[in-house]
Amino acid sequence: MTKNTGKKWFRMREIIAVGMSGGVDSSVAAMLLCDAGCNVVGITLSLTPDCTDADADDARRVAEHLGIEHHVVDLRDTFRTQVIEPFCNSYLNGETPNPCVICNQTIKFGAMLDYARTLGASRIATGHYARTESRDGRTFLLRAQSRKDQSYFLCRLRQEQLASAVFPVAGYEKDALRALAEKAGLPVAHKKDSQDVCFIPDNDYVSFLCRAYGVTPQEGDFVDTQGNVLGRHRGIVRYTVGQRKGLGAFGKPMFVTSIDPLHNRVVLGEDGKQYAAGLTADSLNWIAFDIPPESFRCEARIRFRAAPAPATVQIIGDAAHVLFDEPQRSVTPGQTVAFYDGDVVLGGGTIRSALEV
Repeated sequence: MTKNTGKKWFRMREIIAVGMSGGVDSSVAAMLLCDAGCNVVGITLSLTPDCTDADADDARRVAEHLGIEHHVVDLRDTFRTQVIEPFCNSYLNGETPNPCVICNQTIKFGAMLDYARTLGASRIATGHYARTESRDGRTFLLRAQSRKDQSYFLCRLRQEQLASAVFPVAGYEKDALRALAEKAGLPVAHKKDSQDVCFIPDNDYVSFLCRAYGVTPQEGDFVDTQGNVLGRHRGIVRYTVGQRKGLGAFGKPMFVTSIDPLHNRVVLGEDGKQYAAGLTADSLNWIAFDIPPESFRCEARIRFRAAPAPATVQIIGDAAHVLFDEPQRSVTPGQTVAFYDGDVVLGGGTIRSALEV
């Protein structure tokens, strides 16, 4: 195993709980902490009603290989009320939610952290690619020094949660992690990465809503931005802002520009109409400061795979109005917006509306 005794994210023999999903990232995170001299305890969460034991078995085998305790914790009820139900309600309200951001806030660094403390753990580690840094009594969240930066998914964490967080794999690329896992003989070294939302393994959101929550998509009108009827849609839960495929033929390329759940309408626009000058966001969480300035410059990231865009943020009451320097494509209500200053995550919130160009 590769030693990491120069790392400063541990205190010798400190008890650190590791959220072990059964994947490579969290398994190597546990291994690195063991190598660093920590007293490591593994925790695997049972989150969904139809979850299998495969991932928990993988995590258990890794824990046995490392010689550490392993606990499986049933959080299915909490996950349903805190993550799945808000996810479903958001879709029914015409939004496109990001459940992973909420899961990190309420489950992994919420309920799991609470459980870890009952085991005597002072902090909790995960396989996220992100960094923390303590300065002047505040814990800052930073991008990982890796192409697989995941700081976006952590922008809703509060100060207490970040102060308790450890991200051992932040400085590694995925290929290097797999090489470490293989060299150490970890039984998950060649396990494929999960690409889907964990409670929707087939990535079919509509089928999940219909099967698990009895949702029946209701047909309605496609309309243009002036309200003229263009055709019929198959239920608003089947569409998201910026979508082009699966709309039908209109004689020219058309894009979803907004969704109107009140009137069961999907609004379409021609090429160019899918861009927005800005957005409004609420449910704000600030990491870099207690109270944000009334106006500040930053880079705003409107979804995980979007490039951060230079913008000006104005705080108006409990909401943020974000004006981009250049119009951005597919600003989607329900998604998370994360605010950056260089590598530092200032905070984040939930997109509620797009501002027209």
